[in-house]
Amino acid sequence: MPLADLEKIFQDKIDAEVKIEPKDWMPEAYRKTNVRQISQHAHSEIIGMLPEGNWISRAPSLKRKAILIAKVQDEAGHGLYLYSAAETLGTSREQMIDDLLTGKAKYSSIFNYPTLTWADMGAVGWLVDGAAILNQVMLCRTSYGPYARAMVRICKEESFHQRQGFETLLVLSKGTDEQKAMCQDAINRWWWPSLMMFGPKDSESVNSDMSIKWKIKRKTNDELRQQFVDMIAEQVKLLGMTLPDPNLKWNAARNHYDFGEINWEEFWNVVKGNGPCNRKRMEARRKAHEEGAWVREAAMAYAEKKKTREGRKVA
Repeated sequence: MPLADLEKIFQDKIDAEVKIEPKDWMPEAYRKTNVRQISQHAHSEIIGMLPEGNWISRAPSLKRKAILIAKVQDEAGHGLYLYSAAETLGTSREQMIDDLLTGKAKYSSIFNYPTLTWADMGAVGWLVDGAAILNQVMLCRTSYGPYARAMVRICKEESFHQRQGFETLLVLSKGTDEQKAMCQDAINRWWWPSLMMFGPKDSESVNSDMSIKWKIKRKTNDELRQQFVDMIAEQVKLLGMTLPDPNLKWNAARNHYDFGEINWEEFWNVVKGNGPCNRKRMEARRKAHEEGAWVREAAMAYAEKKKTREGRKVA
């Protein structure tokens, strides 16, 4: 069948909201775009465990420790779901991990910022997971079936993470003057990096148009960013705190909040590997990968041994 006919059949399925499955024909660019996005998402979940895992041993109570451990475990699970979804597109987990460790693959720039106080655990849950949810709810309807199905459970768990983060800040906001100051400081430091999570402005997003056409994404970066600002600008009032943006104000004509300009120089600097914790994060992942080699080897040896035993039984 001519390539043009295959592309038309493919786009007709997309337009009709029919999911694309692993064995379906798809343009190579569609496959590559999904591999890039899903693997980057998976890497972000795994790298995202590092700044939070840093606080497990220092959580202020047994309850908070248990909650944080559960959250980090959830994120490990999300990474596994997503790596599995990406593998259905013909790539291997080994290749994806190698791309991450060699710097070829990216992960969310937000995880290159340090978590300095316990309040950061609340800010990360409320702001970072809140921004992630807006992206991820949209992905429950993404056109690639395995990705969309993986996102259903991920979104449910991320929604809980955001509520838990907000509750952490709410407790601090009702505490001592020192705790209130710590709450406000965390919000100040995480607000702008959270806005950067949605990616470059639409005019500079090279993949956005095709992703929208193929319904990999349903909204543009700027649309999602505006939705996030509108949501958080109202929620912050419940904390009695403020967002660190003097230009933030309600615009009745637009029916949206206006907000200040992101420091795009900082954004691109972090994306290129020059953020506060870029090197530290990658060193931690490489160290874990190297020290965990014996576990992978043992698992493979056990799987091979089990396969041989089962083969003998059948014979």
